[in-house]
Amino acid sequence: MVRFSCDVDILKYEPILFGELRLPGQILSAGTDGVLDGTSFTAANAEFVSASVCSGEVIYLQSGDGLLDGAFEIISVDSATQLTVSVVRNDSSDEPIAPPATANITYQICTFGPQASEVGFQLTEYYGLLPGDAASDIDAEDILDREVLKRASVFAVISTVYATLADGVENENFWKKSLYYKKLFEQARERCRLNIDIGGDGKADVTRAGGIVRLARD
Repeated sequence: MVRFSCDVDILKYEPILFGELRLPGQILSAGTDGVLDGTSFTAANAEFVSASVCSGEVIYLQSGDGLLDGAFEIISVDSATQLTVSVVRNDSSDEPIAPPATANITYQICTFGPQASEVGFQLTEYYGLLPGDAASDIDAEDILDREVLKRASVFAVISTVYATLADGVENENFWKKSLYYKKLFEQARERCRLNIDIGGDGKADVTRAGGIVRLARD
């Protein structure tokens, strides 16, 4: 399983996908007993560890008094009942930003990890890398800077999610969104230039450019 983006990356483009448009079948955890104190979110009846909640995912919080209603980053899973969360940051290296302190919070954690894994497989196939290309001797882990594929991954995941939402629903806007992000994905993929370290010395031995089509003899 290889992923080039996480849920927080998607949140920066389409926060609505973690609110009213979340996929019910991909909710990891939900409850009504949440408390926020600084960046610490606690839910007494939660089972965040056994639910496989991870940093980089997104939690949607809504308070009974209406003062809190939005999606936030999960910075870390501190215990079965406690998370460190933050208002969305410009950069993952920035210090966590505390949401408003409050209690009586309804929460849901929905992930698009399955879609990100599928997109990761497709991207490695496109660039002729393992695991997507089983005949390759170069692994995705050999890419020196995997960040270059983040934007392409995000656009592909969002396109896939909107296509899923559009299936069987009379909402033309979902299809338009899906096609819009698909186009952005294709453009971002072509602009990517991968530097690959085969020798393990931290230096690029191979370069793969997205705009160059690789041909294989049958």
